Amino acid sequence: MVEHGFAFGLCGSSARKLRHGHANLLGGRALRFEMFGLTALEVGDQADVARFVRNGVLPRHFLAERPESRLRAYVEDYLRVEVAQEGLVRNLNAFGDFLRASALGDTEITNFESISRECGVSAPTVREHYQILVDTLLGAFVPAFTRREKRRVIRAPKFYFHDVGTVNSLAGRRGLDPGSEAFGKAFENWIFHELQAHASYSGLHYEIRYWRLASGIEVDFILGEMEVAIEVKATGRVRPQHFKGLEELRVEHPQAGHRILVCLEGNPRKLENGILVLPALEFLQRLWAGEFTGTLQ
Repeated sequence: MVEHGFAFGLCGSSARKLRHGHANLLGGRALRFEMFGLTALEVGDQADVARFVRNGVLPRHFLAERPESRLRAYVEDYLRVEVAQEGLVRNLNAFGDFLRASALGDTEITNFESISRECGVSAPTVREHYQILVDTLLGAFVPAFTRREKRRVIRAPKFYFHDVGTVNSLAGRRGLDPGSEAFGKAFENWIFHELQAHASYSGLHYEIRYWRLASGIEVDFILGEMEVAIEVKATGRVRPQHFKGLEELRVEHPQAGHRILVCLEGNPRKLENGILVLPALEFLQRLWAGEFTGTLQ
């Protein structure tokens, strides 16, 4: 239909089969393009941090005034359609327990043994369940940045769900008051979603990793080969201790490029040591404008 100016986008194939190469991709003539949830760029002037953090990034949920019932239905439908019908697991009840445990551990270092004890299944089974989440595009692992380290670093990956609304529902979060631990984790998850969408839509496809010393000092996101380092703090009042990770990162990696603390303060500022303190929406505006990622091309 090229002569009529039509182009067709076809969907409906199993994401898991696509990942494992069992779907017909027309001999390489079909291009794969992954679509993410809503981004701040797409929402524009209506972007609202609290709504993103509370409702998530799926359009129907983001626009809802009370998304809880829709989120619950989405989680239940996922269990029934994606897992039950495709026969991905034998014990749906155990998988449901795993989903809750993995949601509670969202944004944290993944401990397969701890989750296996909590869910009453083996650690290899937990690994398989996580792979199901990756294959069905429900979440992704974020590996550690471990290159050229002087001090011992943590090497285990973290796991992030793609939609924070889904995490909120699975983890049973209520209210999500700013300042709470749950709000902070949800805020970090949302920033990860924006980074992942930007890496894909911009065509840069840079790696997203985290950096953490064995002492516990860490930086949430490292883009590329340390061109950009981002610490996420869901606070409206940044304190000196919030810069510790970014400061230690420069000691370990003097070549580190942009160092940014993303927060809920109202105004941007730059510290004498070069760290940028940016409100979340301004950071995203500048990210999508390509201000920080030019060296990643």
